[in-house]
Amino acid sequence: SFYFKLIFGSYYFCFVQFSLFPIPKRKRGITGDVASRREEIRKRERRVVETAEERSRRLSTIAQRGQDRRAEETEEQRNSRLVIMAQRGQERRAEGTNEQRNSRLSAMLQHARERRLNIIEGQNHHQIQTFYTARTV
Repeated sequence: SFYFKLIFGSYYFCFVQFSLFPIPKRKRGITGDVASRREEIRKRERRVVETAEERSRRLSTIAQRGQDRRAEETEEQRNSRLVIMAQRGQERRAEGTNEQRNSRLSAMLQHARERRLNIIEGQNHHQIQTFYTARTV
C-alpha cells in the first residue's frame, strides 16, 4: 500500500507537472518587428549613459502614469486587477508546493534506499560473524 501510494503519487506529480502545465518553448531567430527590436536597443543604450537625475525623472514619470491610470479605472477594473494579482500569487504558491513535494518525495526515496542498504549490510555482517564463529569452534 505504501509503495503504491509512493509510485502513484510520483506518477500523478509527473502527470500534473508535464502535461497540464507545459513549459513554453523559447522562440529562436528574429521574432517580431526588426525596427522595434532596434528601437529597444537604442533605448537601452540611452539608459546606459543617462545620469542619476535623468533616471529618477524617468522612473517618476512612469510611476505617475501608473497612478493616473489607477485613478481613472472603475471599481470593476480595480477588482479584476486585484483578482488577477491574487491568482498569480496562488499559481506561484502552487508551483512552490509542487517543488517542495518533489524534494520531499526524493528525500523519502533516498531514505528508503539508505535503509535498504543498512539492512543488507547488517545481514552481511551477521553472515560473516556466523561464518567465523563456525570456523573457530
